[in-house]
Amino acid sequence: MPEKTIKIPGPDHPIAIEEKHAHIKVSVAGKVIADTREALSLKEASYPAVVYIPRKDVDMALLEKTSHETYCPYKGDCSYYSIPAGGERSVNAIWTYENPYEAVGRIKDYMAFYPDRVDAIDIIT
Repeated sequence: MPEKTIKIPGPDHPIAIEEKHAHIKVSVAGKVIADTREALSLKEASYPAVVYIPRKDVDMALLEKTSHETYCPYKGDCSYYSIPAGGERSVNAIWTYENPYEAVGRIKDYMAFYPDRVDAIDIIT
């Protein structure tokens, strides 16, 4: 297996992580999957900002870990979870970096949701 390339965020590919000062709820099929006031916002290069929710504020009993995995040279190995209540649309709806690289270590124990695979991500400011 080839060795994985590790890249450090910098001027050519910046990554900024900030506290998201809002109440955030994620729901699927009438069930609240996540509810937090402690989210982080990760802004990577020219991509839209992504909200990461602490795992402690996600109802893990409503999720199933999948075998799907990806790799980001800036963040590390990525694992995925499905939300069975959402059916086929909610397969691999959540991603998480369980052991992120040091440069983005703040997202350890946080999870992000694909907006098109859940019913709502409500941000209450």
